[in-house]
Amino acid sequence: VFKEKVNTDYVMVDGLGIGDVSEIVLRDRRMMAGDGMIVVIATIDAKTGSIIGNPDIISRGFVHMKENRDLIEKTRAKVKQIVKDNNPMTPADDDYLKNKIRNEMGQFLFVSTQRRPMVLPVIIKV
Repeated sequence: VFKEKVNTDYVMVDGLGIGDVSEIVLRDRRMMAGDGMIVVIATIDAKTGSIIGNPDIISRGFVHMKENRDLIEKTRAKVKQIVKDNNPMTPADDDYLKNKIRNEMGQFLFVSTQRRPMVLPVIIKV
């Protein structure tokens, strides 16, 4: 035991790593802590590019699903429209479609709630 002071700094823990946590990881965590996140899972026909069934919506730290059924239904309808507006004559490009869902849903949710959740689109092709 020493009576001297030791200079210290914050130690960030990211999963199994300790130390240097990237600025992107910290930014994403701040965003999720403030406005939550919403996961949009859409099943797409690999041949036609059309959506199959209803998209699944998962909300964490954004809105309570049971208390905001109207918003969740509007969100599902918006995702269906985004996929439908994608050119059905060409196979759906996953990255393009994910970015389109992320951007348009982000705008839609901000207008609807004045909050900016992280939007995580998941495309499942069958």
